[in-house]
Amino acid sequence: MLVVSFALPVAVACAVAVFAAWYPRDAGGLPSSSSWALADRSLGPSATCLLLTGVVYTAYTYLAIPGLASTEGGMACYAIDYTALLGPLALTILPRLRSLAARHSLVTSADLVRARYGSPLLATAAAATGLLASMPYLALQMVGSRALLAAAGLGRRGAAEILFLGALCLLSSIGSHRAGLRALAKVAPVKVVFVGVALLLIVVLVATREHGAARLFQGAAVQLAGHGGSLVPSPRHASAYATLALGSALALPMYPQVFTVVLAARDSRALRVTSVFLPLWALWLGLFAMVGLAAVAEGIHVTRLNDVMAVPLLIRRLAPDWLAGLIFGSLAVGALLPAAAMAIGMSQLFVRNVYTEFINPAATPKHEVKVARWTALALKVGAVAFALLVRPQAAVDMHLLGGVWILQTFPMVIASLFTAWFHPVALLAGWAAGMGVGTVASDLHGFHSIIVLHIWTIRLPLYTALLGFIVNVGIALSLTPILRWAGVPRGADAIAGGAVVPRRERFRFMRVT
Repeated sequence: MLVVSFALPVAVACAVAVFAAWYPRDAGGLPSSSSWALADRSLGPSATCLLLTGVVYTAYTYLAIPGLASTEGGMACYAIDYTALLGPLALTILPRLRSLAARHSLVTSADLVRARYGSPLLATAAAATGLLASMPYLALQMVGSRALLAAAGLGRRGAAEILFLGALCLLSSIGSHRAGLRALAKVAPVKVVFVGVALLLIVVLVATREHGAARLFQGAAVQLAGHGGSLVPSPRHASAYATLALGSALALPMYPQVFTVVLAARDSRALRVTSVFLPLWALWLGLFAMVGLAAVAEGIHVTRLNDVMAVPLLIRRLAPDWLAGLIFGSLAVGALLPAAAMAIGMSQLFVRNVYTEFINPAATPKHEVKVARWTALALKVGAVAFALLVRPQAAVDMHLLGGVWILQTFPMVIASLFTAWFHPVALLAGWAAGMGVGTVASDLHGFHSIIVLHIWTIRLPLYTALLGFIVNVGIALSLTPILRWAGVPRGADAIAGGAVVPRRERFRFMRVT
């Protein structure tokens, strides 16, 4: 019964994707990157909002945040704060990003960097970073599905698990392989309904069991204190909490799946509406964090190595088999949409900024789409293999490192939106330094997201990615005036009409073209 009810929501979501792939409203156009990966830049406000929410709040998010709450307590609330910060950040950059992309036929973040600075090397750095940072993120969607399977009693590394993950990969590819992002836009409302119903059922189960929020928080506080956690973060962790929220908010828009959805919007109004409503979805994360505390209050003990099991184990304890299966299946649907969107975004980075740049510059739009389709499928297969062969904690460590890496593309991408003042060599040097510092700091601290800086007598906990980001920006700001004064040549600025920025131009940081 549990297996059947598990498979039911997944089958419904896949059926919607297949229907969307074979019966699109506007079929018949010539294949191109804009039609396949960006749905002809035609998504309205509701489709953009639901799709962007679907790729930002993934299946792994719904398990990792309550898992962190069950081990660390109140520190998990940083996710709620950083999603709240996404609203003003998105309102500032996304409408302009979409406008420039539509005007200059840009499809990826690396396209934007290439057009602004005329540097193939800098664009390749942006593309390679996006690919490296996103692959663990894609694999974590399968890791989250593995946690649900394990709680359902289907075992680890068994035939049932391999078959389910393989089927999940195949079924999620049926719709997107043919119709691309257009199919995902049809699946997005299904994901919202399934995950919303699952969350409502979990909250009802928890409320019935705990007999009130006061008892839940009291029990969670006692249990957390027993293994070193705290319901309320300590004041000495304030800098860690703040930098973790800020760095995560800055990093999230840089992922290729977010770029893909943003550039698919019909107009800037769709993105402004999305930016206004995006922080409201943080309420979902708040409820999921409360579910993590409920798991602690119920006496479910997990460690940092297996904290994604907190919610599945709680559901298994509180719900009958048929209901637990439906909830597990609904949460698994949350992996289909972001996994497919990540694969599409990553395939575009590879095809447009690696394949056509260095391997086959004469590729036609039809050939680009063909390569992108098979690249997206290969990426999903690789994610399944990664999730099956690598320890879950290693996948989490790689994802944390991916967050460090993707944040290092922020200066070059966001600068490309507003100014051509930076020198591409300075941005490249800053990127390399930020990548190196962030990677080494993560490795030395056991891939923990927080490091502690000792400045004289001051002890400052800091998000690891933000340390690399500070080094990155500092080098870019310092080297640019020197390189411009020395007359080091640079590429043409295609966004400004192909004009090369004059040498030794005075500092005009916020010059908008």
